[in-house]
Amino acid sequence: MTEGRSRRPGPRIEEVARVAGVSKSTVSRVINGEKYVSERSRQAVHRAIALLGYSPNHAARTLAGSKANAIALVISEQGSRVLADPFFAGILRGVHAELAGRHVQLLLMMNQPLDGEDQVAYLTGGHVDGALVVSLHGEDPLPRTLHETGLPVVSGGRPLAGGGAPFVDSDNFNGSLGAVRFLISLNRQKIATIAGPRDMAVGMDRLSGWRCGLAEHGMPVDLVVHSDFTPESGALAMEELLRRAPDLDAVFVAADIMAVGALRVLQAQGRRIPDDVAVVGFDDSVLAATATPPLTTVRQNVEQLGRTMTWRLLAELGGDEKLPQSMLLPTSLVRRASA
Repeated sequence: MTEGRSRRPGPRIEEVARVAGVSKSTVSRVINGEKYVSERSRQAVHRAIALLGYSPNHAARTLAGSKANAIALVISEQGSRVLADPFFAGILRGVHAELAGRHVQLLLMMNQPLDGEDQVAYLTGGHVDGALVVSLHGEDPLPRTLHETGLPVVSGGRPLAGGGAPFVDSDNFNGSLGAVRFLISLNRQKIATIAGPRDMAVGMDRLSGWRCGLAEHGMPVDLVVHSDFTPESGALAMEELLRRAPDLDAVFVAADIMAVGALRVLQAQGRRIPDDVAVVGFDDSVLAATATPPLTTVRQNVEQLGRTMTWRLLAELGGDEKLPQSMLLPTSLVRRASA
């Protein structure tokens, strides 16, 4: 039977780090005999280990030496969705580009019949030196749990569950705020939104930006339908919005992949785009430029997001302790024919 992290008695690596006054990665490097540690920090860690009676687990013993020479990319979605959404392809390209020439292997993990405890046991079992976690839903504890074991982990997107694990994200709030301000500058009076899932920070941050933009001008913020980042859900959401507000003249869609479905419904119902209804998406994926009409959208550099996550993880593995806890990448509006 695999022994889960929660079953291991005694102090954990973060307690050693707290007593020693150093980071968890420093504790791991001391345990593994890594040379890039100051003598003062090394002595402090050894004193804390002796005081607490700490016994390093396998993950901590293998971490700093990078014995696996591999990192994991964990995508918390089913494989069919991962393969269909250009966002994940962009993340993977960015991760691969940052790993080029580094002699580090990449392990791709998607949702599978493993429960959370088994997944943690695998990731902390010496198979990888660190993990990138993408597309978190709800209060998913995976990044926090891995962080607490001492395994370096970086989340793509702000984790709703919080915790001490670092993350890299795009500026979703200001990106959607800029999109709404642009629609208002076009004299649109009734601006709806197809929002992302309620259980994902990316969906809630983009929704908050939309609300803020409308509130600046005293406009109502009730035309909201939540969707799940698929074309089909975007189409259903657009149908519902048109039932609720047949006179709407603009819609901000929280992802290009949903906007494709929304455009299809608007055209089927005889709405001229952008004359009758202006549409703005988010991502600037390959879908935006090939849509009919081409989609005005908020650009986030998804490949750069993947690269930055990977850089942050590799820097921690390399012993850099002066790293930002979170990093926010800029967004920009790309104007095309839909608005």
